[in-house]
Amino acid sequence: MKMIVVILFGFFLTCVCADGVADVVLSCTLVEEGMGGGTSLTRTPATLILRDVPVPSDESLETLTPFVPTSIPDPDAILLEVKVSSPEIPNAHLLLHADCNEQEVMCEMSRYSPHGSQESPASTYFMVSLDVEGVEFGTSLILQTLVVEKDQSTLIQNKLGLPLSRSGTILSEVIFLVYSHMKSVSAPLRGNVILDCGFKQQEIPLAQEVAVEWRLQHRGKGWKVLEMKTRLDEAEGSAVVHAERVGSSMDASQIAGEGNVSVILTKLKVLDEGTYICTVSIGLFHAQQVIQLQVIHGVVVPLSCRHGAHGASGSGLSVQPPTAWRWDLFPLISSLCGLHGLPWDYYYLQGVSPGPAGSSLCQPGGRKS
Repeated sequence: MKMIVVILFGFFLTCVCADGVADVVLSCTLVEEGMGGGTSLTRTPATLILRDVPVPSDESLETLTPFVPTSIPDPDAILLEVKVSSPEIPNAHLLLHADCNEQEVMCEMSRYSPHGSQESPASTYFMVSLDVEGVEFGTSLILQTLVVEKDQSTLIQNKLGLPLSRSGTILSEVIFLVYSHMKSVSAPLRGNVILDCGFKQQEIPLAQEVAVEWRLQHRGKGWKVLEMKTRLDEAEGSAVVHAERVGSSMDASQIAGEGNVSVILTKLKVLDEGTYICTVSIGLFHAQQVIQLQVIHGVVVPLSCRHGAHGASGSGLSVQPPTAWRWDLFPLISSLCGLHGLPWDYYYLQGVSPGPAGSSLCQPGGRKS
């Protein structure tokens, strides 16, 4: 089977506005696997048109110009038109000004075959992944082409073999999407973290059962963190959970009500660091999001202890530790530098406890008691 991939690296914006919505137009490149397979690729210019993207209420619509298709459709041009009003793409408004903010938009698109189903000649599916540089925006879309009533004047796109609308576009709609509001997150050792992930589908559900899997990959190894299956009709007791990582959990009620499949990890260990893959499956379709988790192994304290630190004299100390250092050295450094004069909430925010309340390892001036 041929693999067809579309990659969007920068984009131009032209928008048609009505009642708080706009059209976002992205310049693309269609990347197609060569006939011989291997690493041979061919590249063809393409365009992605996102219809009915919600515009924030404080946004001026006067600055957005309408998208106008060519008067004579070109069967060689690849114009993929996508209706995104239902379901809406979370935070899609970030696409409106990414170009002006010099933020690169990266999109990858490939043909998608529903699991366990033979593709119907009436419908073609695409998987699209969108990311915006510098902001917490990531989404994976599954698109389904719409039926075009053919007549003698109907044009067929030469490369994809799909019928074109009267304006020369390939009509499609979003039927399912998986998104995340974070690309990477840092959390302290022994602390807790929430990895954000969610999904949306059309008003008519693709299926009543949803399966969610979280996996961790790190340094060439991968393993399952948590798996959950539940029903979207909120049937009581329908959730089946299998957690392989102790201290991982999800809220089944938020899956059915809000499409929230975020995972909670408690008592973080060094081994929890890596790339987390959130996969959501509904019916014959599935999509993913990827989140990087960094576990902070120590504390970061800008520390400089010199002779006469804290107004004392005669200590004769000169300590300049690095900005990041081992947990087991903290009592020694704090003893030398008299850090126990710092507020308790300072230690708490750094994930460090200096010892029992009222205790002191240092006398004024940094001398050990």
